[in-house]
Amino acid sequence: MTTDKTPVALMISGRGSNATALVRAAADPAFPARICLVLSNNPQAPGLEMARAAGLPTLAIDHRPFGKDRAAHEQALHAALTEAGAQAVCLAGYMRLLTPFLTQAWAGRMLNIHPSLLPSFPGLHTHERALDAGVRVHGCTVHLVTEGMDEGPILGQAAVPVLADDTADLLSARVLEQEHLLYPRALRHFLTRQPASASTASALLVA
Repeated sequence: MTTDKTPVALMISGRGSNATALVRAAADPAFPARICLVLSNNPQAPGLEMARAAGLPTLAIDHRPFGKDRAAHEQALHAALTEAGAQAVCLAGYMRLLTPFLTQAWAGRMLNIHPSLLPSFPGLHTHERALDAGVRVHGCTVHLVTEGMDEGPILGQAAVPVLADDTADLLSARVLEQEHLLYPRALRHFLTRQPASASTASALLVA
């Protein structure tokens, strides 16, 4: 058993399809991360069941009992991440905006995947906005999390063409396929600083 893997926590709010991709990647003995915790703000998140089925530690810290006190909720999240021994965190469909408390506590160690080629289309409804703007290329980005929404340093990107008959749903599905490929590659690159292999030509990885 590999013992020198970096402990990485995943934070989810829903089905966790990107979390699933990371869990599958981490099952490879050669992958540099081991998943030490799958953490959610939603006790009913389907991704928690996926993680349990994979034999991974899971925890739900429901944000609702905290009311509007986001900082208190994030302090509980931070305590759980710390107790799990996480050295890095991957947001994988975590649907709550983070306060400076958590972004500063994990500065340089928290990654996120966003469904656009940042800096274009930060925020929500990226696929609809890409179609409305008439862009010919769309995609996804893995970046470090900072206090500014979707403004952190870019770690990797993957592009897809926008087709003439695309709808937001069709475009979203193609981008999601690339997200599942890009996130594990970007995490590997982040943890090891290894260059991307030739097989990752669709991903634009940057140091």
